[in-house]
Formats: sequence, structure tokens, C-alpha cells
Amino acid sequence: MTTTISNSYLKASIKHAGAELFSIQDHQNKEYIWEGNPSFWGKHSPVLFPIVGTLKNNTYTIDGKEYHLSRHGFARDMEFQLVDHTEDSATFSLSSNAETLQKFPFNFELQLIYTLKEKELTLSYKVINTEATRIPFSIGAHPAIALPNDFETYSFEFEKEEVLKYNLLENDLISNTTKTLETVSNLVPLSYKLFENDALVFKTLESNSLTILENSKPYVKVNFEDFPSLGIWTKEKAPFICIEPWFGYSDTTENSGDLFEKEGILILDAHQTFQSKFSIQIL
Repeated sequence: MTTTISNSYLKASIKHAGAELFSIQDHQNKEYIWEGNPSFWGKHSPVLFPIVGTLKNNTYTIDGKEYHLSRHGFARDMEFQLVDHTEDSATFSLSSNAETLQKFPFNFELQLIYTLKEKELTLSYKVINTEATRIPFSIGAHPAIALPNDFETYSFEFEKEEVLKYNLLENDLISNTTKTLETVSNLVPLSYKLFENDALVFKTLESNSLTILENSKPYVKVNFEDFPSLGIWTKEKAPFICIEPWFGYSDTTENSGDLFEKEGILILDAHQTFQSKFSIQIL
């Protein structure tokens, strides 16, 4: 099933499977989200929960007991319920159940709220702890922005001038090796060579947004002021770029395995609610 929301400027469509955004179109039917061709990458904009990235051996512990989670967690593979729908907004919900408790031994409700306002789509996250104890989790976004022209005609610009230090991935884990992203007049020209070692992982940034430019003209802006970390990723010869706001990231080689001790993890107190949001703005 799918749900569509719209306003005078844009139309956005979301699958109930994974509550995954799969389309943002303007009124000329120009598409801004990657089509999901599986020969490159078969997704569009999955939600990452209750982890972001990869665990060592896909394993973690709670109170000494081992649990297993695959890359980016299970929410993206589960059916969400549509619990509210207006012309320009839609709210989806996933609650813990017997299947999730086998992988993540906590009771929760995850809500995703999509809202259109003028030429901007905001995705708000709510994680509601329905447990009497604390919950450790990460959450993140993975939207793939469609790049219909030659990849190297695009560039991006961070909101602030800063040292753009990122960590390299090694066997899908965060390594201690860092590099600095070079800029040209505060722009980063896109090339597939940037991603020859997989995603660029920025643990911290001063910037709260990133603008993609097409032939030097603003194209799409991703606003992520609520999120401390960011991933940027594509695949060789793929016509998209993923701009990924995160709370958390893959394990480091030094991780103990205890999810409460994982670098970048969030801890939500009993019966409390966590909220964050990011947006995709068409320019």
C-alpha cells in the first residue's frame, strides 16, 4: 500500500512497507527521489532504526545476552500502520511486537510524520518508550536524491565553512582513519572517486544543512539541524546521492558490544518520547 500527500507545489508518496518515502514530484512531474532500480540500489529513503550502520558481527548484548541485528536495523523491512492522514500530511506507526522483541528486547512505538509545506517535505520522528526501563537506540534517515544529469555536473555546499573531517569505513565499521573533504570556493564537486571507500561519515558537523547544486544552480537542500552526524553515499555510476542525517553510526572496532555503551547511542528514559526531524527542500 502507498499513501500520497500534496499541496500547491509538491506531491510526495510513501510506502506503508517501511514507511518509506519513494517519490517527491513537482507540478511538472519532475522526480527528486531515486527510483530504486535494484541494479544499483533497490531502496529510496529507508528509515534506520533501532541502529544506524553495522554492528560488529551483527551482534550486540544487553545484560550479557546476545542479540542480532542486520545493517541499519529492522524498521525499514516492516509494515507500518497509517494512523493519520490529511491532504498535506501523513503519520505512520510501528509498535514493538513478538518479532521485534526477538531482535530488540524493548517495547516502543516509532512514529514517522511526513508534512508538506510549500516546497519542503519534513519528516519528523517520534520514538516513544513504552517500557518501565531505559531504551538504547539510534535513528537515521537515508534519502536518495535523484541526479538525472551527469554525476560530475553536481556539487554540494555545506551551510558553514568548516573543516570537513570524516571517518572511513573498514569492513562496514568505523575506522580511526580520517580524511578531510576538500572544497573549491566552499563547494565540493561530486565524483565517484569520493566514495571508493564507501560512505563518508561525519561524526560531527557545525553545518545544519547541505545544498546540492546542479550546474552550479541550487537544486535540493537537506536540512538536518536536529541531527549531530551525517553520512553521504552513492554507488559507482549510480545516478543518485544519499544525504543521511543520523543519531549514531556503525560500530567502531573498539566497541564493547554492549548496546548501552555503543558510541553515538541514544538513551531514552522510561515512558519518555524522543523527537527529531529533517527536511528536503526543492529549490
